[in-house]
Amino acid sequence: MTDKINGQDIVGRGAKDGARLFREWFGRLTGAAERGEHTAYVFVMGSLAEVLNVFDFNLVFPEISSLQTAVRRVAHEYLNIAEDYGYSPDICGYVKADVGVQLRGGEHPMGKIPKPTIAILTNACNTYMKWGEIWERWYGNATFTLDSPGSRSAGLHPMPGDADFENDRKYVEFQLRELIALCEQLTGKKFDIDKLCQTMQYTNDMSVAWKRVLDLNKAAPAPFNALNEGTIYMGVANALRGTAAGSQYFKELVQEMEYKAAHHVGTIDEEKYRLSFVGVPCYPIFRRFFEMFSEWGGSFVTSTYLEFAAGGLSLGYEYDLNRPMESLAEGILIGLRQAMDSMFFQNQALVEQVKTYNIDGIVYHPIKSCRTVSTGLADNRRAVMDACDVATLFIESDMMDKRVVSEAQMKNRIDAFFEGLATRKLRAQAAA
Repeated sequence: MTDKINGQDIVGRGAKDGARLFREWFGRLTGAAERGEHTAYVFVMGSLAEVLNVFDFNLVFPEISSLQTAVRRVAHEYLNIAEDYGYSPDICGYVKADVGVQLRGGEHPMGKIPKPTIAILTNACNTYMKWGEIWERWYGNATFTLDSPGSRSAGLHPMPGDADFENDRKYVEFQLRELIALCEQLTGKKFDIDKLCQTMQYTNDMSVAWKRVLDLNKAAPAPFNALNEGTIYMGVANALRGTAAGSQYFKELVQEMEYKAAHHVGTIDEEKYRLSFVGVPCYPIFRRFFEMFSEWGGSFVTSTYLEFAAGGLSLGYEYDLNRPMESLAEGILIGLRQAMDSMFFQNQALVEQVKTYNIDGIVYHPIKSCRTVSTGLADNRRAVMDACDVATLFIESDMMDKRVVSEAQMKNRIDAFFEGLATRKLRAQAAA
């Protein structure tokens, strides 16, 4: 299963290095908390990392730090703290876990989360605005909200050169210039356009590589599992966006995936069923959740999560460094639209993926604490099934709260799903 290139084991390198980079990232945040360094709280959909990197902000992704509490099986401790404080059981689990972290003075299983100097919010998720208000009340930090115009309707995507798109781009660019002025005021540093171009180039490297990695999963067997390994890769894509380390990591990840595709190295021992995942993973039982599919030979080759939560990197968009501010605004506008469209108009993309990735089944996973991701998935499922012949599974749980995760019920539904898939394959073979 392994081979050496330049003295390194290439198969599994992305997962191993991703875990290491994540530990180092949390280590830097712990150091920033101890030293009181400038820190920006940002989100995966519209982090504006390129601008913030120019001013050397430490970046905290509360969505990522929250999900890490669930992966490490301690989310319930933080959720209970937030609910005891007065937050409803019905609201976003990410928010409540973050509230618990803040009420513990930044204590986190991976280290310590520093307090914010500034919070960057976008309209890509309806929770971001209210979440930002919590920090503003507690810390009195600066808050910047980017209002990015979304797509007007399904299937209508004005692109650069279109009059409506250019008006929207100018609107975003004006807001970015306001952010730059605010960052200068907060840090006392002057904006450096050359430094911006450098961080944009690093993002370009990551964007091209991420698109290539996703495309390589069309190979059979799939080189990586989009549910578990893909989540590791995307975590690095967000946390190290626009950095030299992020650029290098994704160049090496492409090398690994190309090697695995060329040598038919899959992510499980025997890939029997190719699956697509819709929604956010079940982090409270993350490993077991993945195993309930892999035990049947099911491999997730695509995931909508790797698109709408990747900050637009899945598009392979490259900034034009000859016009950095204009191109930055353009890329952010396209990326945020893609994030919103991936949640609300994703049935069209799923139908296309069934063909291009040879998908046998689609797993829909609505979750209790995220209405933005979960609303409309039942209608989405119906539309996809009307458009193409594909098996689907609809299972509900949560991304954070183990109190609403029933592993036994989930396993029964998953087992029945695979029994149906096996029957479909036998019928198809008989017909052939």
